[in-house]
Amino acid sequence: MIIYTESKPQGWRAVAVFDDRPDALLFLGRSSTQVRAGYTEAFLELLDDEEREHVQSISLQRWQGAPDAGRWQAQSTLKVPAPARLVRIA
Repeated sequence: MIIYTESKPQGWRAVAVFDDRPDALLFLGRSSTQVRAGYTEAFLELLDDEEREHVQSISLQRWQGAPDAGRWQAQSTLKVPAPARLVRIA
């Protein structure tokens, strides 16, 4: 008998892939829709300007397997959010 501690595990995540350092978790959610809706805000809050410059891509991944015996599988690549630029009026 297998007993799960969550009714629905957090099965999707967005991971920032850098060109010069290990990957970083940006957002974890129950569905791809939830992750797609929240990763941009997490990207802007969690990473500083220098880190954002080194992000090559953002990987949308899904957990494959049992909660205690599985692995993350890449499903698609998400758009890297463009930094908000301030425009000075002279």
